[in-house]
Amino acid sequence: MSLLSRERYLAVITPTRVSLLRGRGRGAVDALGSVACAGDSAGWTAAADALQRLLTESGVHRGELEVVLSSHFARFRLVAWSDAIGSPDELEAYARIGFEEVYGPVAAGWALRVSPESAGRPRLAAAIEQALLDRLHGLAQSAGLNLVSVQPHLMAAYNRLLPRLRRDDFLFAVAEPGRCSVLLARAGRWVSVRSSAADDSEGAVAALLERECELHGLAGEAMPPVYVHAPGRPQGAWRPVHGAAPQALAIGAPAAATSDPWLDMALAVA
Repeated sequence: MSLLSRERYLAVITPTRVSLLRGRGRGAVDALGSVACAGDSAGWTAAADALQRLLTESGVHRGELEVVLSSHFARFRLVAWSDAIGSPDELEAYARIGFEEVYGPVAAGWALRVSPESAGRPRLAAAIEQALLDRLHGLAQSAGLNLVSVQPHLMAAYNRLLPRLRRDDFLFAVAEPGRCSVLLARAGRWVSVRSSAADDSEGAVAALLERECELHGLAGEAMPPVYVHAPGRPQGAWRPVHGAAPQALAIGAPAAATSDPWLDMALAVA
């Protein structure tokens, strides 16, 4: 390794704990520290303070920082296709109107990202508070790091596991500590995205998947393949959902699986 190469650091931020890791390439990481978040877990301030403490105590410098955010800190929705949209700015404005209809004026202060899709197909949009992104940029700059990406865990896990999904039809759940997020695609189109506070137990995840199936009339021959990614949990069998046995998906080799969900969440971008 060149003496001039820049270190790559990964931070995993959840409402209850923040972890800092160093990327070693080829999907490997070294844990540098992990601290519990103090205060109200409903907001992100305590988590940002925990990251600041980790960056200071670990003495990191001259490198790049990538952040995996618990989906607790993101909002998701589908954006219907519109022939009237003619530019990226118009698309963002259109997506923001949808968020404001659901969440009110507070959504005006959120940063949005909208997935690229083929013409005529719905898009998936994610929103993160701009104030949180600003704080993360400030923390990175103070530590001498370049913040190169901030991704909700749902999207990081989906992008990493996409080659193992049946792309046209699937029901995909990401069960991180305290939150379960579900993506449904049919005939190559996004049908729904839902993220809820929930336990990551087998029963809780199965209940959310069953509810999603009932909302969209999925049962029997209409059931798509079901996938579950649960960081930090053993890769055992999951309870069938309307007769479909979920396939457990781990990131990395099964032998590399750990009981540490925060380390496993970092592997989504390692």
